[in-house]
Amino acid sequence: MNFAEKTFENQKFSGILCPGEDLRYKEFLKCRFERCDFSGCKLSGSTFIDCTFDTCNLSNIKVEKCSFQEVSFEHCKLLGILFQPINSFLVNWTFNKCKIELCSFSELNIKNTKFVECEIRETDFFNTNLTGADFTNSDLGNSKFQNSNLEKANFVGAKNYFIDPTINKLKQARFSYPDVLALLENFGVKIDY
Repeated sequence: MNFAEKTFENQKFSGILCPGEDLRYKEFLKCRFERCDFSGCKLSGSTFIDCTFDTCNLSNIKVEKCSFQEVSFEHCKLLGILFQPINSFLVNWTFNKCKIELCSFSELNIKNTKFVECEIRETDFFNTNLTGADFTNSDLGNSKFQNSNLEKANFVGAKNYFIDPTINKLKQARFSYPDVLALLENFGVKIDY
């Protein structure tokens, strides 16, 4: 696929294999990406508005100053991505049934982000504003939350999370039993069933 143009609008990209390509400073408006391999691509400075990624490999992409507005990731693989340097102005994205591993969403204001039925492993959320975020039915194995705002976040059905209530804001966050007992782990409390 030739991405020589600067702007792409209302296009569908299917089965594109372009690992490691330089896709910096491109604009994608209302585009759909299906079964594409963008692993290792440089997307710095690019803008994605009202786009959908379905069953795509986005591992190790570079996203410095990249904009994501009304972007949906469905069944995607996102490994080793540092999201801190994105353009966080108007960021609005959802992740559904994605594999997110060894990533960092630290220092971001990503209120109301949906991470539904995702496998989120060894991912950092340090100093992250996740007010109203939705982690419904996600597996958060070895992911870390530190100094994050999780007020009104939904963890119903989520599992394998470790959240220290002494260093994170949890007011009105929703959890389900028995996984909610993990909130007591840091206190050394023993619970009998």
